[in-house]
Amino acid sequence: MADKDGMKAAKDYHLDVPFSGGEIINNVRGIKGLDWGMQKRMSNIFNPKTGKTVMLAFDHGYFMGSTSGLERLDLLIPQLMGKVDVLMGTRGAFRTCVPSTANCGIALRVSSGSSVLDEDLSHEVVAVDIADAIRLDADAMAVQVFIGAEGEKESIDNLSRVINSGLRYGIPTLGVVAVGKQMERTPKYFKLATRMIAEQGAQIVKTYYCENMEEVVAACPVPIVIAGGKKVPELEALEMVYRGIQSGAAGVDMGRNVFQSENPAAMAEAVARIVHGGEDSKHAYEYYLDSTRAGK
Repeated sequence: MADKDGMKAAKDYHLDVPFSGGEIINNVRGIKGLDWGMQKRMSNIFNPKTGKTVMLAFDHGYFMGSTSGLERLDLLIPQLMGKVDVLMGTRGAFRTCVPSTANCGIALRVSSGSSVLDEDLSHEVVAVDIADAIRLDADAMAVQVFIGAEGEKESIDNLSRVINSGLRYGIPTLGVVAVGKQMERTPKYFKLATRMIAEQGAQIVKTYYCENMEEVVAACPVPIVIAGGKKVPELEALEMVYRGIQSGAAGVDMGRNVFQSENPAAMAEAVARIVHGGEDSKHAYEYYLDSTRAGK
């Protein structure tokens, strides 16, 4: 107990300064409606200064197995931990290949289903319960949602159950728009899918870039993070990142376009220069080339 002798009476109440109520991340949609714990986790995902995020998706192995570029997660991930804001992976990968000292947000893949050998990947289940997400100190739980596929209702049920448990314990849910082999990839489809996921209660939505992306973003009341998609030349990937950010997206979740790049670390930094630094794709690409030539 503090000694009462020598205590000074409080007197400086800063009456000329309005009460702030705590800082909130700038420009992140929907965050004012979240409780303190969820806001804190969102600040681990979105840079508080820019309100944006660069995520690294390396959860491909949960249905694709050993993917090119991800053969040795234990060697790759430590190279990229300081280059991105968030690591998105499975609990098995985090526990075996990611140092617990990682100074990054953690987006934990909690849904799972058939392997790539199956023609229909839309029948997923919730494979990770909330207790394990808490043990892994997850900042978000990622659920694949298959709007328009045979397993649509199952995936919406998965999403709803994860959102409910996340709300109970203050962990945001990242709803991931899945695009199967036969599914649409049009602005109309993405407007439908992203809005449905947001209205179910997901705090973040991940989707693909498309034409009229600004309309998709405008219609979604929570932050949209754009998926990197299939591997394309570095300049083309950076141009997509730039267009997405200009359209109002809150960030990107890059996978193959980072870890299958000739220089993954430089590519991750080039992406961050667009997302957080406001650079255009041309200058970011020049940075990537200079860094690669220099062997950085």
